[in-house]
Amino acid sequence: MKTFSKLTLIATVLLFISCKQNPAEAPEHKAMVTEHSEMEESHSKMEKEHNAMKDDHQQMEAAHKTIENDSIHLLTEKNHETLLSKHGKLISAHKALIEKHTELEVKHASGEITLEQMTGEHESMKAEHENMEKEHKSITAEHKRITEEDQKMMKEDKEKTAEETSDQ
Repeated sequence: MKTFSKLTLIATVLLFISCKQNPAEAPEHKAMVTEHSEMEESHSKMEKEHNAMKDDHQQMEAAHKTIENDSIHLLTEKNHETLLSKHGKLISAHKALIEKHTELEVKHASGEITLEQMTGEHESMKAEHENMEKEHKSITAEHKRITEEDQKMMKEDKEKTAEETSDQ
């Protein structure tokens, strides 16, 4: 009878261990996967805005070619170029964060890391993502300011040229 009790206990323990929940089915894991999708959508928007900024820069350079070497316009171009570079670095860092997040998902789903480890790393990455989104908003606001300032200067230059032409 003692042997039967021991065998029953061992079988119960083995059954409990073998029926352990799949980490990928945990609600926390599913929430992390959902947030990962949101990060990817955010990244896609950042890339689209970056491409639009590059297009704006090309248009700015083309418009400035019609003006004599005006130092104010050249400075505006340089500021815009610096902003584009900063934004490009942000996008690269954000892409690396998404790849790191993907690795986290895989490690947790495979059981390589615990739920607690996954949750801690995810929260850290989530905070980093939020900081990157704030920086992105700041860069896009600065881009808008530079573009509007340049358009205003271009308009003033055209008006000045038209005025000088009419005076002659």
